[in-house]
Amino acid sequence: MIFLDNRQDKIDVTENLRKNVKEVIEHALKEENVNIPCEVSVIFVDNNYIKNINRENRNIDKITDVLSFPMLEYPKGQVFKDVYIDYDFQPSDMDGKNLVLGDIAISLERAEQQSREFGHSFLREVCYLTVHSLLHLLGYDHIKEEDKKIMRKREEKILQKFEL
Repeated sequence: MIFLDNRQDKIDVTENLRKNVKEVIEHALKEENVNIPCEVSVIFVDNNYIKNINRENRNIDKITDVLSFPMLEYPKGQVFKDVYIDYDFQPSDMDGKNLVLGDIAISLERAEQQSREFGHSFLREVCYLTVHSLLHLLGYDHIKEEDKKIMRKREEKILQKFEL
C-alpha cells in the first residue's frame, strides 16, 4: 500500500503527480525484489515543513529536498533483497498483513527549484527524489563513494522505464 498525503499549499499536487509517484514506487519495489505486501507513506511538504522535520529528527536546521525514515534495519552494506528475501516477518514488523517499510517526506518547493537548476521537469525531479528515498528505506546509502555509485546506478535503472 502506498499512502500519499499533501501537507503544503504552494504547489498543486495533481492526479498525474500522484499517479506517477505511486507507479515509480511500485516499479522500484518490483525491481528491488520486494515481493510481499508492504506499506510506504509519502508526504508532500514545503521548504519550511521539511526544515522543521530535519531539525527535529536530525538536528540539522536547514532545508533539504527529501527525508527517509526506514522502519527496517539492515546489516552494514546490505539492502532489503540481500537480507529479507526469505525472511519470516514478525507481527511487530507488520501493520496488519503489510510490511511497513517507512516514510518519505518530499519538499515539492525544493523539488521545483531543483528541477529548474538541473534543467529537467518537475515530475522527473519528484520521481527521482521518490526513488532515491525509497532506496534508503530499502537499505541503500551514499555516504561512501562506492555505495553512492551503486545507489545512483539503481536510481537510473529504475527511472529508465518512465522516460523522464
